[in-house]
Amino acid sequence: MNFKKTTVVIPILSIVLGLAVLSSPGAQASNNRAFEAASLPVSTTPLGAFPYLALPKGYVVATTPDTSDFDQIPFWTGDRLEAVEGKVWSAHIDAAQGKAFSDLELQRNVESVVSSLGGKKIFDGKIPEEASQRIKEWPRDFAMKYNSGLGDIWNNATQVFVIHRGDRDIWIHLCSYAFGAGMLIAESKPLQITASLLSAQELGAQLEQSGKAVLHVNFASDQSRILPDSQAQLQQVVQLLRQDSVLKLAVNGYTDDTGDAAHNKTLSAQRAEAVVAAIVAQGIDATRLSATGFGESAPVADNASEAGKAQNRRVELVRQD
Repeated sequence: MNFKKTTVVIPILSIVLGLAVLSSPGAQASNNRAFEAASLPVSTTPLGAFPYLALPKGYVVATTPDTSDFDQIPFWTGDRLEAVEGKVWSAHIDAAQGKAFSDLELQRNVESVVSSLGGKKIFDGKIPEEASQRIKEWPRDFAMKYNSGLGDIWNNATQVFVIHRGDRDIWIHLCSYAFGAGMLIAESKPLQITASLLSAQELGAQLEQSGKAVLHVNFASDQSRILPDSQAQLQQVVQLLRQDSVLKLAVNGYTDDTGDAAHNKTLSAQRAEAVVAAIVAQGIDATRLSATGFGESAPVADNASEAGKAQNRRVELVRQD
């Protein structure tokens, strides 16, 4: 992480770059119309390394940043919570030893840096109670995992900034108070799907050789809804079962270790059941299939990396003799 702890404070009025910064409490983008990041001017200012913002002189990152190569983060736009998926950085900001913390000084400096990067402040004020409650209940223990960067949004004002690039958007959440601040930064990027299609022939060969085959079925985030791009893979399972009329399969669901273990087990069972239901809907006898969820147990890769987590989120077909 190349997040400098000290830099020269950038003068606020010298780098407006023609971008109006919304500063009134509770301000919303586009005169209360639904905010869209794509409506902002495209920033072409050269960027450094993620997370791109350098703190002003006298301010430091006070906690080890919580980071993720891919996660889903809710940002309040003034009219809704925008679920941003991509790279994440989150930490608590404090004053360096011997300096008094000033929430206003930090806010003004962040505004200036964002403006210098071609970005804009889209919200400044208290997040509505209903929205903050939804943030508290966001899937995968979001509020706990990124607590340092989220800050005390339930009792303090929040500023949200967006830098709209040609290929991505950079979202910044800042919640400051008398003695510190939370800063949460997410860079949107599409999920790179690495799972490959296994043909009915390949599935049959794996089941014959090892007794099981692994499917990387894609589901909606924290849900059991199967995404359309997985239908082709499920169709190969259907074809296999039609070719071998006596074959019976156990469909076992697994997750990574993100979030609560009990929730993960329930989710994995629901996903396994969704796969069975999709296969049965194609005319396969339901008695030939069973569904079980094992949650985060039996990982096949290290959950410390996003690549490992992706491998652990899987559905296994096990031959039943």
